[in-house]
Amino acid sequence: MTIKQDFFKQPTIIEIEGTVIEEEEIPLPKKIGPYPIESLLDKGGMSLLYLGILPETHEPLIIKVLSAKYLSHPEMTSRFIQEAEIIAMTDHPNIVKLYGQGKWEGGLYIAMEFIQGISLRQLIMQNALTLKRALEIVLQIAYALFHLHAHGVIHRDLKPENILLTESGGVKVIDFGIAQLHEERPEKGLNEAKRLMGTPVYMSPEQKENPLTVSYNSDIYSLGIITYELALGKLSHGVIHLSLLAPGLQKILQKALQPSPQERYQDIVDFITDLSNYLESDEFTTDLGRGNVTGELFEDLKEAVRTFIPLQTPNWTKVEIGLAQSNIMGISPVYVDFIDLPNNCTAVLLAEPVSKGASGILYSAIVKGLLLSLRDLMEDPIKLIKRLNTLLCKSFDDEILLMNLLLLNPNNQKMRYISCGFGPLWQMQSGATKVNKLSADNIALGITEETEFVEITSNWTIGDRLILHTYKTLFNDKEASASDNKEPEFQAALMDTLFLSPQRQVEAILRKIRPASSQKILDASAVTLISISRKM
Repeated sequence: MTIKQDFFKQPTIIEIEGTVIEEEEIPLPKKIGPYPIESLLDKGGMSLLYLGILPETHEPLIIKVLSAKYLSHPEMTSRFIQEAEIIAMTDHPNIVKLYGQGKWEGGLYIAMEFIQGISLRQLIMQNALTLKRALEIVLQIAYALFHLHAHGVIHRDLKPENILLTESGGVKVIDFGIAQLHEERPEKGLNEAKRLMGTPVYMSPEQKENPLTVSYNSDIYSLGIITYELALGKLSHGVIHLSLLAPGLQKILQKALQPSPQERYQDIVDFITDLSNYLESDEFTTDLGRGNVTGELFEDLKEAVRTFIPLQTPNWTKVEIGLAQSNIMGISPVYVDFIDLPNNCTAVLLAEPVSKGASGILYSAIVKGLLLSLRDLMEDPIKLIKRLNTLLCKSFDDEILLMNLLLLNPNNQKMRYISCGFGPLWQMQSGATKVNKLSADNIALGITEETEFVEITSNWTIGDRLILHTYKTLFNDKEASASDNKEPEFQAALMDTLFLSPQRQVEAILRKIRPASSQKILDASAVTLISISRKM
């Protein structure tokens, strides 16, 4: 889950006549309803977003709270309550899930699913997509619209900020703050006000004219703009040139973006049908041949990167492992491996080249191959690291590799740890009230063949917890200022999560540390955490 602070940079506009609202202080309550609160995530125009926890399972939640300045405004409170009711009635895999709603001492709240991912706006701005991948995303959004429309709901604020892409590639439509039931009749007097509600770039002409009398094909118009931006690979800023798109897609969007509602798609099913037929057609194959080479390369690199991180942690008899990575949609060259060794011993590898992008990925692939070829040396960390360092120094002039190697032996209850360029290993012993920091100040690999390496040996008993990570300047670093030192915060996060399962623990630590950390302290391209627990 990566949590992005700039979730809603393009604000939804809701004009309220005769209302003067002063800026409010942002509180951080301990609980909202039954949900403990960890942090403030975002302050929107009408609401606050908090990171909460589901007490029964310790799963993260998003808690949306209506700003106190709007509690005395009947229409705003009514809309807030209706938003929860709409989410509750539209249960669908491509729509954010509702966990609860109600009143608390600070007003009104909605508890919703926490979605590990990024917004489509961020995706469009940061990553190139193939035409096929772009249209696959559009179809998922269209399926969500089909479900909404089948329940009589018009979203009215469909835009890239309100569509999230999960780490598994799924789509989630969020933010029903100005959604409207199709049969809902506007209150008397509001129709004449013709207040602007929505985000102008993505609004249909009739919604700009009168937002209270829109229909389902107003959402289709918004989806047409989003489709154009995804296919083009950049934000439109209200300027549409369909001639820039593949010819087959032009025809579909020409109909979706008709200024007159009567000439537009009347039903999202028709849009889905045309888009699906296009994806299966020879015309699409031809259009794909003219496609975005950069997007195709990006998709190929993402496929390659997936081989660096195990799809699931190993099911070892005496060891339980949790693995989490904050890098959701970017291309990270971090390499993780879990290796079975003779005599019930196991090894955990965590490596990351300094180089990013394609060169970093290529370097990681080479390192992975070298480590697999050196598997016979895995039981002797110093010998393995020396040999790997020699090979890297002889083969590459300017490439540097950061690496952790942890060797676990449940037979003699010992562990051996060596770190090259990364931060310390953290150990939480069973029954202890503090966290131990095990440091080995070895330089990164690939710098010089003359390096002498040191390892740490320690006891490893039942109930102990170990944390490996790729944080590089999280703790006292020569280049980091005193204010940048997040070691106390990290230690507190470790202790707060000690009684969670290893998987829950690493997910919770990422949530606790990352929102408050600067780009300098946490490398946003990839932060990987591994939690290892010794079982009976």
